Amino acid sequence: MDINHSTVLIAGGTSGLGLGIAQKLAAAGSTVIVGGRRADLLAAIAAQNPGIGTVEIDVTDDASVAAARDTVLGQYPDLSAVITMSGIMIAEDLRKADHFEATRRTVETNLLGTIRVVDAFTPHFLQRGAGTIVTVTSGIAFVPFPLTPAYGATKAGIHSYTESLREQLAGTGVEVTELIPPLVATTLMGESQQNDPNAMPLQDFVDESVGLLSQQPTPREITVQRVEAQRHAVVNGIYDQMLSRFSGALAALGR
Repeated sequence: MDINHSTVLIAGGTSGLGLGIAQKLAAAGSTVIVGGRRADLLAAIAAQNPGIGTVEIDVTDDASVAAARDTVLGQYPDLSAVITMSGIMIAEDLRKADHFEATRRTVETNLLGTIRVVDAFTPHFLQRGAGTIVTVTSGIAFVPFPLTPAYGATKAGIHSYTESLREQLAGTGVEVTELIPPLVATTLMGESQQNDPNAMPLQDFVDESVGLLSQQPTPREITVQRVEAQRHAVVNGIYDQMLSRFSGALAALGR
């Protein structure tokens, strides 16, 4: 991916990893459009980052995704990349029936939201005969974090979907890559994550991941060094050890 001359939509880029990557790509010379649900956040981003465009998009709503697609392609007909960054992460106690609402929201946003955005823009890239689709999973797709079971399930699902998408688009000129973040210091699960000493500093993640994204050819997977152990835990024989360590977080549920 040419990070210096691309036109990139980042769906779900109003904070954290998405906004960091948006700012990095814009600084490198790309035209960047940030998509999000909240008009106030989009307005603040536009005011603070004059070179970044914005568009309202709710990835859980078919009509909103279609409207955002039409708006973006109307203003940026040379769109060359989409990054599907939207996601939520919620702790769930599977012993309690009321967890299902959190599960439903997570699946609707993370998994179905990703598919909606990919489906909306794939015809554009196929018509161009070129483009880059970047899906966003997590190290948790490969070793789950038992406190957030639906999150892990959706990220594992996106990984599998991305593999199939890449195979189906092979030979079309459209490249498909998967961004696999480790634990990063963001507010995805609140201030505790942002202040977690084990979390990778946000700017370090942005710098390393965008550097990997700029390689030619674009890698199938963008894996910063911090996530390599989790990504390859099964092959390296440390899966059970990592899962046991992550399960310590279940103490938050009173276990």
